This record gives sequence, C-alpha cells and structure tokens, in this order.
Amino acid sequence: PFSDVDLLFLTKKDGDPWVESVVENMLHILWDLRMKLGQATRTIQQCIQLSREDYTIRTSMVEARHITGASELLPKLRKELWSKLFKSTTRQFIEAKLQERAERHTKQGGQRYMVEPNVKEGKGGLRDLQSLFWIENYVHGVGDAASLVDCGVFRQEEFETFTVAEDFLWAVRCHMHLLQRRAGEQLTFDLQVRVAERMNYRDGEGRRGVEHFMQAYFRHATHVGELTRIFLTAMEARQAKRTPALALMGRARRKSVPAPYEIRQNRLDIADERAFLDDKLNMLKIFNQALRTGYLLHPDAMRTIASNLALIDDEMRADPKANALFLDLLLKYGNPERGLRRMNELGVLSAFVPEFRPIVAMMQFNMYHSYTVDEHTIQCISQLAKIERGELVEDLPVASSILKEGVNRKVLYVALLAHDLGKGRDEHHSILGARLVRNLAPRLGLKQKEVETAEWLVRYHLLMSDMAQKRDIADPRTVRDFAKAVQTRERLDLLTVLTVCDIRGVGPDTWNNWKAVLIRALYRQTRRGLEDGLEAMNRENRGTEAKTKLRKELAHWPAAQLRHELNRHYPPYWQGLHVTAHVVLAKLLARIEDTEIGLELDMDEGRDATRACFAMVDHPGIFSRITGALAIVGANVVDARSFTSRDGYGTCVCWVQDREGKPYKSTQLKRLRGMIEKTLRGGLVARNKLKTQDKLKKREKPFVVPTSITFDNDASDIYTVIEVDTRDRPGLLHDLTRTLSDNHISIFSAVIATFGEQVVDTFYVKDAIGLKLHAERRRKALEAKLREAIITGRQRAET
Repeated sequence: PFSDVDLLFLTKKDGDPWVESVVENMLHILWDLRMKLGQATRTIQQCIQLSREDYTIRTSMVEARHITGASELLPKLRKELWSKLFKSTTRQFIEAKLQERAERHTKQGGQRYMVEPNVKEGKGGLRDLQSLFWIENYVHGVGDAASLVDCGVFRQEEFETFTVAEDFLWAVRCHMHLLQRRAGEQLTFDLQVRVAERMNYRDGEGRRGVEHFMQAYFRHATHVGELTRIFLTAMEARQAKRTPALALMGRARRKSVPAPYEIRQNRLDIADERAFLDDKLNMLKIFNQALRTGYLLHPDAMRTIASNLALIDDEMRADPKANALFLDLLLKYGNPERGLRRMNELGVLSAFVPEFRPIVAMMQFNMYHSYTVDEHTIQCISQLAKIERGELVEDLPVASSILKEGVNRKVLYVALLAHDLGKGRDEHHSILGARLVRNLAPRLGLKQKEVETAEWLVRYHLLMSDMAQKRDIADPRTVRDFAKAVQTRERLDLLTVLTVCDIRGVGPDTWNNWKAVLIRALYRQTRRGLEDGLEAMNRENRGTEAKTKLRKELAHWPAAQLRHELNRHYPPYWQGLHVTAHVVLAKLLARIEDTEIGLELDMDEGRDATRACFAMVDHPGIFSRITGALAIVGANVVDARSFTSRDGYGTCVCWVQDREGKPYKSTQLKRLRGMIEKTLRGGLVARNKLKTQDKLKKREKPFVVPTSITFDNDASDIYTVIEVDTRDRPGLLHDLTRTLSDNHISIFSAVIATFGEQVVDTFYVKDAIGLKLHAERRRKALEAKLREAIITGRQRAET
C-alpha cells in the first residue's frame, strides 16, 4: 500500500510540448494525492537504449503493464525489446538477476531463517518469487505466473505452492505497510506480534500466536527456496544459464555413483525411478551418496523424494539398516550439516525422526536466538563437524583437544540432534527431550550405557552454561557442585563440547571471549577436582596461591607495605580475582587519600571487556553508586566483584562492555573515566539521570519475560545467592543493587548473564552483620521490594 509507483510515459517522439504539458499536469495531480512516484518520459528507442545499460530499467520493461493512453505503443515496445534486446541477451539477463539475488541475500544476512526477516528482499521472500517470473517472462514472454506450468517449469502442485506462498507473503507485507503507515519491509519483533494478531494466529500448544505465525512464515520461505531450485535447474536443462560454481565441486572429484543413480547436470539424480522406489532405503541412501561424492542433489531427484515421503513408515524407521545409514550420515562423511539441511527441507528428516517434526521452522520469540529451532540444531552439528575437522583449534582449544583425545562420537552427535527436540511444549524442553532421546537413541543403534549418557546430556545440556554464566565460578562451592553433578570425566568432556556447540549455534555473534573464558575455567577446575579430589577445591588453597602470586608481582615493595596489603583483606578477596586485578587494586589503595576515588580502566582482551577497578573509603551503597555511574555512561556490566577491607576501604572490579557488546576503545576511556568520577562524587544522581535514559526500543517492547527471584543458601558456603531472572533493560542492575543496599544487604559479587531480552542477575550477599539470609520473612520482604523495583523501572522504561 505504501510502496512507490513507477510510471513510464511512453511517447512516439521526444520533446513534444503537448506531451510535456500532459505529463506535468498528471504528475501534479498524483503528487497532490501524495503518491510516491518514480517516473520517466521516453520513446521506444530510448527505452531500448537505457535497458541495454541498466538491468533495473530492463527488469521494469519485462513487467510493463498498460494503464491508459495509446494502446498500440506497448505491444510495439515489447516487440522491439524482444527482437533488438531480449532475444540475444537471455543468458546475460539470467546471470545478472541471479547475481543480484545472491548479493541481496548476502546483504540480508544470507539465511532463510533470520528471526527478523526482510519480507521483500530476504531469502525466501517476495523478490525471489518475482525473480522467477521475470526470468521466465524475459525468456518466453509469458503473461502471468500460471504460464510457468504451461512452459514445463513447474508441475501443477508446485505452482499451487507458488501461489499459496505468494499470497501469504503479500498478505504479510500489506499488513506491515498498513500498520506502519509507510513502506517498511523488515518484519521486526514488534511487527510480528501485530501482524500475527491481524492474521488471526492465537496462543496455544505451549506457544504464543506470534510463534505459530513465524513458523508458517518460515515454512513458506522454505517452499520458495525449493521452487527456486526447481526453476534454476529447468533453466540449466535448456542451457539458458551456466552450471553453478557450487555444482562444479562434484565434477572435480569425478566419483562414480551406483545404480539407480546417475550424474546429470553435475548433480546427483535418479536414473531409474522405479528401481529407486522399490527399495525404500534409497530415501536415505541418496543423501549418503551425495555426501560421499560431494555432488549436490538434482532438483528432479528432490521432487521424487518429496513426493514419496510415505515410503518412510514405521517399518523403515525400525529397520537397523536404515538407522545405520542415518548414523553414517552424521558420523562418516565430515559434513553432516549439508545432508541434514537438505533432508529437513524435503521433509525426510521429520519423516524418519518424527520427534523432529514439531521443531521444523519453529521460531523462538526472543532476541537471543538467531535461527529457528531446527536450523539451530543443524548449526550446532555443523559446529561440531568443524571442530572435528580441525578448523577451530585457535578459537576453541579446549573443545578441540577433547575431541582429539577421543570421545564417543555417536553419543555426542545424537545428543546434539536431540537436545532441543522438546522445545515449544508446556513441559521444560530438557526434561521432555531426555524422554524423547530415551526412545530415539536405541533405535539409532546406541547401546544401553550410551543411551543413558545421551539422555543425561540432553537432560542437563544447559547445566554447564548456567553454572558458568549465572554463578560465581571463583566460589569453590560452584565448582564442587558442578563436579558432583557431572561425576565423571567422560560426561564432563561430552558436556563441554556440547555446550560450546550449543552456544555457537545460537547465532553468529553469541560466542565471545567472555563466554570462552568462563567455560574453559569451569572445565579446567572441574577436571582438576575430578582427578585430584574435590576436597582440594577449597578457599584456603586458593587464597594461599593468590597471596603467593601477589608477593611475586610486588616483590619490589617494602616488606612492611607488602605485609600490610596481604593482611588487610578478608579471604573472599583472594579467591575472587586474578592476580592482575590484585596488583591494580593494591597500587590504587597505596596512593589514595580518604577523600579520593581510585579508578583504573584497562582492556581485558581475554574477556572481550573493559575492566574497571575501583578503590575508596567504604560506605553503605558503594556498589549501587558504582553500577549507577556505569549505567549513566551506557556501560553494560557483565561481571562484578565487591569487597570491604579490614581497615575500612571498599574495592570493586567490574567488567563492562559498550552498547554493542564490545570493550571500550582506548580513545573512549578518558571520557568514560570523567563521567564515572563525576557520578561517584555526586555531580550526577543516577536515579534522576536514568529516568530519561533507560528507555526500551520500540522493536524490543513486545518481549515478555516473567520475573523469577530465588534465594539459595546452599549454593555457597558463606553467602546467600539471590538470582533475579527478568526482562533486561538499561538501569536494571542499578535499581536492583540500590534496593539491596537500601535494605542493608552487602553485595560481594554480581554475575550478569544476558540472553537477548532476558537477563539473569545473580548476587552473592550477606546481611548487615555478615550472615546469610536465613529468615524466611526477611527473604519474602526483600523479594517483594525487588519485584517492586523491577515493575517501577519497567513502567518508566516503557513510557
């Protein structure tokens, strides 16, 4: 509705005053009607000349439609275009449109399953369908899309798929325009909710209506991809376009294929369809042959497979040979993701593994996951294959060394395939997934012990990620509890690799040095505990090691000064920080006066963050003031430690990132330091300043995250652990820390884990006299005040 209108005023001769007058008057009328116009006045010869030079103009000529005026001019234009241009440049046009398509897809993210797709330009969008029609029109001069059947490009059922997909995509695009009152093609999160409502998608089956809507969207986008493959192969068969470069990968290998297969147009095709269908195992064998030889599947073969999915029945699913073929596809050829993705698009994966069907094209309506659940699963398996191929040794040294030393690959691949099968139900997906893999794994040929391990991995596939990102791994209790849950080195190795693949499979920017440091540290400490005994993992040992390291670093200090520094801190100080932070804080404390604030900002490259070290005279609410100062400057706190010394000084270390999730540049540190110091000295009041700063963006408002607050007195030997799981927003951490401070709660460390719009802030705390929060009445009262702070802050952020 709000797209621009491209008008061509076609005239017999150039420079006619009467024509110019008519055009001018008509344009003024249309402009007064507030139409957005792209317009030109040309002769037939000018149209041909400009079309030679500009493919955009040439494409518009392909679909030119007569509106009014001299009816004989348009047929003459078409005739001239065909004889003087189209007839001799068919291949050029096709190559140009395909190149344009590839560039368009790359610009839009290169993925069909982007969570905020571009309905017009994205992969599987309207422009892809239009391109098919434009190319066919250019080649044959067809009048409408239905002619694609008459030309032999599509079968009738395929054209019906074309029509349904086109109708759906047009409906979505029109709703988007009407809702925005402007042209906008990106189906953003806020629009997804509103379009889903307008198209009558409702909540149900454990999922929101918007998730049902987006699942339908991605299924139509997949159908568009299938139609594109069929169309391009038909073009190749007519030799209208060159063989794609990707297909040449198979030609270089020159591997032969057995009957009933053949290589046609440099793709793996079915030579004898009857023989192929007589043995239903061929429905799997063809994918193994494709991976073995490196050939892509021919679209005609894909047509045959998609039309005969009924062959994959209970008998075939129970056949050990069929399951061995499927396991080979995962384990044998080194690139299982290519086979799995094609099987998924054709419906074979869901037919052979029915547990997979509910997650096909399933979108998780959040800002954390970049892909649909099925694509996320395939991305995870792709990550595992890359590690096995030795492509990620530098990025993932621990996971790479684990696989090099050897693990049970069958268990690992099956667990990755199954880890999210339970998504989208009322029951927690890890519990349901464990139950599903208990039935699936034996069918795939796993032995009883392997089944138990796979089931455990699926049940606890979030455990390591949660422990590393939501708990303080500097607390020995965290590592001891994790080691007790894991129990064996085998499980630790498998879970570590699965966790890495799971996080990396979420999206292209999800894995970073910060997560890598946490996962590696937890792995190494747990492995040491399992090998040397958990009793060795205690605070005293860590404290002794930390003091020894500091003595070495500050060996040049006077003995008395060094002794004072080693004795002024309580035990938790020595367990929670690296020696580099101990050195910085020691130097800050050595030179500050009682009225001063010591602040040191430096780059922590190993964690992809800026480390901010603070030292000052201790007073109530010091940590809250620091988080307020950081919130004002837009710094995102990803981890923090706060301590009080025996002689009345407060120290704090925060790791922060900018709004893009990156460490601050060296050129930004001076301004950052100035703003922080001004706030800490009272020049800015965080509570007042944040009223105008902590606003949610429009596209982020539709996300709903229920608030959960838990108190755990068993997760740490000396602290109460408060975990706040809620909707993220600017200023949230300051609101929470201020509430805790106002209620005389001392915060010793804060661990911040962000998952898109969801945040889990974990605080290790004591009460005013240094004890855990044992009284239930006290905990309930504190929970109520934290919830009140969250609700008040959210209302402020949404207005």
